[in-house]
Amino acid sequence: MKKQLRVGLIGCGFMGRVHSNAYRKLGNFFDFNHEIVMQAVCSNKEAEVVSFAEKWGWKSYETDWQKLVARNDIDLIDVCVPNNLHYDIVMAALGSGKIVACEKPLAMDVEQAREMTDAARKTGLPSLVWFNYRGVPAVALAKILVDEGKIGRPFHYRAKYLQDWTISADVPQGGDTLWRLDSKAAGSGVTGDLLAHSIDLAMWLNGPISSVCAMTETFIKERKVQDEPGKVMPVTIDDACAFLARFENGTLATFESTRYARGRKNQHTLEINGEKGAVAFDLENFHELGFYNHGDDGRFRGWRNIQVWDSDHPYMKHWWVPGCGIGYEHTHIHTLANFVREIETGERMVPDFNDALRTQIVCEKVLDSAKNQQWESIELGA
Repeated sequence: MKKQLRVGLIGCGFMGRVHSNAYRKLGNFFDFNHEIVMQAVCSNKEAEVVSFAEKWGWKSYETDWQKLVARNDIDLIDVCVPNNLHYDIVMAALGSGKIVACEKPLAMDVEQAREMTDAARKTGLPSLVWFNYRGVPAVALAKILVDEGKIGRPFHYRAKYLQDWTISADVPQGGDTLWRLDSKAAGSGVTGDLLAHSIDLAMWLNGPISSVCAMTETFIKERKVQDEPGKVMPVTIDDACAFLARFENGTLATFESTRYARGRKNQHTLEINGEKGAVAFDLENFHELGFYNHGDDGRFRGWRNIQVWDSDHPYMKHWWVPGCGIGYEHTHIHTLANFVREIETGERMVPDFNDALRTQIVCEKVLDSAKNQQWESIELGA
């Protein structure tokens, strides 16, 4: 019989739905020695959590996260709540001997992230931070090409993460749905929410970042407060951020992120230009990876568009026949599959707390640079 991996999920929002879907679907497409058991879900709103548990197949529910963490019938705690709640829940879960998975960014600041990472290391248990875009098959293929030396020495890295959902001045801040616009709940704006993804991918693909020089902007200075009619408060998150960077390997880089890019709903791009070739990816063309090989016959040399949906591409053998697409939700299933495999084998396969700490350090230095209007050096450590 398979060993059970009993999961307790905290949070019933967008990411709670995404993670619930991953837990439900994993065993249908991936084979493990463990069976996922959706043991309990938690929200402080009882009507909401009862409905959520019934809809998504959770066996039980709690309205107090401390009770959930203390339960003896749960092996893994998954944290899907606003950023300002991560620290207390994660530290309690680690103290109870639970495996922990946490949404990104890991914490509100580097100090918290470092404490959480140290605590996770002391448990000896694996940890996960849901940087799910590593689980895009095209991005995983880019990683293989880079690691195999197909593009040679990298010279340039450029990344964008663009959305447009906060352009209207009528969009309020705060509350259950718009907490990302409230610095007290989110910590930062696009830097921690969007650029954290770009930074994680960049360091996964190209190594550590050694210095940054940034600028940020808050375009709308005041917004109404959700759930508090008539109240208007200053906006203290960054609506947009752009920064230059140097990697330890000498690569020069540009990063840009905004929620004010009209027409862009979720454009997440990267391009690496090297001595022998280049790779390029755009999330809005999920199944495609651009690849350029300067070693090709000059008569036919040029960018090729690889359709990443064949059975020999990363992850794709688990899904449909070649040419039948997958989507956003599958990146979380792939991330979870890697995590379960790590739990079973001990082989490091997912972005863990240490990876998230390194990303948090870069994010904090980016914000420091924008504030100080100068280059900031970065020491990431081991």
